[in-house]
Amino acid sequence: MFEILSKEMLAPSVCRHIVHAPRISASAQPGQFLIAISDDGAERIPLTISGSDAAKGTISVVVQAIGASTKRIVALEAGDSYADILGPLGNPSDFVKRDVRGESWVLIAGGLGAAPIFPQAEWLHSHGARVEVILGAKSESLLIYTEELSGVCDELHICTDDGSCGFHGLVTAKLQTLCEEGRHYDRCVAIGPMIMMKFAARTCGTLGIPVTVSLNSIMVDGTGMCGACRVSVGGKMRFACVDGPEFDGSEVDFDEALHRQGQYRAEEAAANSKCGCNG
Repeated sequence: MFEILSKEMLAPSVCRHIVHAPRISASAQPGQFLIAISDDGAERIPLTISGSDAAKGTISVVVQAIGASTKRIVALEAGDSYADILGPLGNPSDFVKRDVRGESWVLIAGGLGAAPIFPQAEWLHSHGARVEVILGAKSESLLIYTEELSGVCDELHICTDDGSCGFHGLVTAKLQTLCEEGRHYDRCVAIGPMIMMKFAARTCGTLGIPVTVSLNSIMVDGTGMCGACRVSVGGKMRFACVDGPEFDGSEVDFDEALHRQGQYRAEEAAANSKCGCNG
């Protein structure tokens, strides 16, 4: 059992759990994920690790209540426990293997993508890279991790679709604007909704910026057994869970990934209906 030490609602339907998990926190690296099971008989849910503290033996996970299983997770309170958590899984971000001192990075976070972007920004900033973060959401009320990210980057650029906070427009438009102002970036990481990553990769390609994306959102089993997270990368079939979850954004077939992401909508709707947690 993995005890939840604290719970915080970051936005409507989005919560952060700080969980006691000493062995996971001791080895977790940016980019990796875990499998969470809320209670006996519950579905396995892949979640990106959004922070770890080896000294305290804790990890943080951010969950949005969308389907029946994630709603059960969000309903857990401080003092409750996850039935099981498996991790860390997946490959760490490529940058942890090399010297990034003096490099300039732009990290693009869309919506819930702010949570997995945080440990990446923290690692890069602490290892001598210049880090700018472009954080986007539909509206100000849906922005998360603004304070956390501002503490681990050189500049934080906030964007909202409705103009309620920061730049009025999409994160890709903000990136284009920054480059037109003369900014130079050696690399980009984009994490968020699949459609956002698709256009972030396209924009980076136009601007000549190498880009990495995370395909965590299409995982189901998380161990390579189910095959649900198959995706074409550079013309070859890859599994997001065991070969990723991060890939070169210029090589990902996003149209295929978007189609695969919606393959279980009927089952999700049925599960929501069964448990009475629609809406």
